[in-house]
Amino acid sequence: MLDPASRCPCLSGESYGECCAPFHRGDAVAPTALRLMRSRYSAFAVGDADYLLATWHPRTRPATLQLDPDQRWYRLDIVATERGGLLDTDGTVEFTARSRLHGEAAVQHEVSRFVRDGRRWVYLDAA
Repeated sequence: MLDPASRCPCLSGESYGECCAPFHRGDAVAPTALRLMRSRYSAFAVGDADYLLATWHPRTRPATLQLDPDQRWYRLDIVATERGGLLDTDGTVEFTARSRLHGEAAVQHEVSRFVRDGRRWVYLDAA
């Protein structure tokens, strides 16, 4: 795991300990779809597959998730959000994520769909 005093991988401007770490530890749940998306990106960056699976909708969640330890996620840009607020039941977050794997740069552009499952947000799929 990342040092709590380090800059959060989601680039929120906060430290990891103040931003995404409480979600990863299970001390808090993301209050909005955007916060969940940022925490999921950070989970990819720190290699937390358990958190990714736990925040994935049961209907679309894979049985297992293998993250490549050599992949380095280094930049997240939020392009747009729609709904996904405190009183919403669904929402989308469009983003671009950048990584490196074996020296090769990769860019992932996605519109992620999120829904509430009970009282917490979960990732549904990519639209």
